[in-house]
Order: sequence, then C-alpha cells, then structure tokens
Amino acid sequence: MYQNKTLLVTGGTGSWGHELVHQLLPLGPKEIIIFSRNESSQVAMKRMFEDDRLSFCIGDVRDKEALMKACQGVDYVFHLAALKHVPVCEDQPYEALKTNVLGTQNIIEAAIENKVKKVINISTDKAANPSNFYGMTKAIGEKLIVYANLQRSQTEFVCVRGGNVLGTNGSVIHLFMKQIKERNQIGITDKAMTRFFLTMQEAIGLLLRASEVGVGGEIFVMTMPACKILDLAEVLMESLDKTDVEVIELGIRPGEKIHEVLYSDYESLTTVHYDEEYLVILPTLPIPGLKEKYEHCPPVALTNFNSGDSLMTKDEIKELLIKGRFLA
Repeated sequence: MYQNKTLLVTGGTGSWGHELVHQLLPLGPKEIIIFSRNESSQVAMKRMFEDDRLSFCIGDVRDKEALMKACQGVDYVFHLAALKHVPVCEDQPYEALKTNVLGTQNIIEAAIENKVKKVINISTDKAANPSNFYGMTKAIGEKLIVYANLQRSQTEFVCVRGGNVLGTNGSVIHLFMKQIKERNQIGITDKAMTRFFLTMQEAIGLLLRASEVGVGGEIFVMTMPACKILDLAEVLMESLDKTDVEVIELGIRPGEKIHEVLYSDYESLTTVHYDEEYLVILPTLPIPGLKEKYEHCPPVALTNFNSGDSLMTKDEIKELLIKGRFLA
C-alpha cells in the first residue's frame, strides 16, 4: 500500500509519530513528510532516523494555506496533531478548538483539494461520551472526518479510536517512576480510577492495519486491556523495589472520568465486531457501500465497553510493561 508513495504525518515529531515512522520506513515509501510546529523536535528526529526519505515541514494545522502546500503530491495523510492534555484543554478551550476541530477541517479541505488517496485520523476513547473539552473536540473531529466521505471527492477518510498508550509524552508511567525515585510518593487523582492501555508498538501496528482495510466513513476502535491506575502504580513500586512509597489521593481534575468507555450507549447501536483486535462504529449517515462491507460482522453485545470491567491482574500489568520495554 505504501510502496513508493508519499506520506504526510501531522504532529509527526511526537511519540506516536516516531513509532509510526519507525514502522512505515520498512514498507518502502518514497517520502514521509513530517509536518509539525517545533523546529528543535524536527532537528532531533532527523538526526535520530538519518533517512533521506524523511523530509520536514514547519507548520501548524491551524494554517490552512500551509497544509494546502504540504499536501501537494501526497498519497496518504496520518493526522496525529492535536492538543491532548485534558487540563490544558479545559483551561484554554478555544486553543483546543482551533487545533482539534478547525485543524481537522483544514486537513479535510487540503486533502480533497490535492486529491489525497486516504486520510487516517487518530482519535481517543475520550471522544466517547465526552466529559471534558478535549473529548468534545475529538468527537467533533470524528464527525467531520466521517462526514467528509460524503463530499464526492476521491479521498477516503478513516478514523481510528484508541485509549492510553504507554510511554507517550507526559505518560503516567514516566510521571510515576519519577515520583517513586525522587520523592518516594505517588499522586493519584482517585484510587478507583481505571484506564485502557496499549504499548506504542501495538497501537501503531493496529493503526496501520486499520488504515489499510478502512474504506472511509467507519471508526475503528482498538480493543485493549484496562487496569486500575493504583494497581499500575503498585506494580511500578514493586519493580523498583520500593515498599514504603506513600500514595496521595489528589482528587479528580476538571473533566476527568473515573472510567473510560471505548464506545457510547448510542454508538453501540451501530457498532460491530470486526475481529479480535477491532470494533467498527458505523455512521448513521448513508455512506454508499459501507454497511454492506461490514454486514458479515456481528453486532456488539454490550451497550458500552467500560475500562472498569475485566481489569488486568498485576501480573498482566507487569507483562504489558515488560512488552513496552519499561521494565526489564
């Protein structure tokens, strides 16, 4: 699919972008364009990969003109750029709106204008029944991406929804390990809190597969294990041989949930099991041929997929951390 093709990755200097590029390069692309705002991050990434197929473009998804230019001659777009930190989006909602909503619409228009083959939009479980502004902006972004398939263009628009990825910038793993080593205490917003988790390698592998099989208009949902944040913290304490770490309950931050869901009650009405790795949310919009493609897939049995159900044991959490190369 990507052999001798030109790819554009927005927000490509982040953790997702690094792993995505790492997995894309062996697939033989002609060029991968990294589109992001941070000059120093681009220089560091260029030195890390040292591959002539990588090119770098300074720009912001809020700037439609810059995107129009960046999309020239591009075959596939991976849209990773977003403001993701929940408290920041709560404090500065208009900035989140400009990047996560208007930036996504700019991607859509630039892709259509330049006859891009496919756009793959990365979303989050926080877009399901959103309780914070970040989730709301990503939910709107999903709606825009789905609706873009009705624009009578040559471009297909696919959405992939995932949960928390271990080791991303600002990850709770890095925070907990730092707190354990330096302060001998951990701050947890609520001891009952649960979250979905995947390793970065798994998340990008699932993303690439969805980008290949998606035809436009559907939302692929990565099925993933969940755990209690407190259990995760205790596994890290045990692995670092720290038995006297103080756990401080900080209280839920604005917009946070105790449990996340991968799809909402409403979405469950049109969600099907694609295979063991994916659920697919089909739109209520009449996109030609889409429902027929997935008519062999059984509907989901649960009204929502909750992170508070079927939690990993501590041994399973440890295995996940080993797989993600956080523990030896």
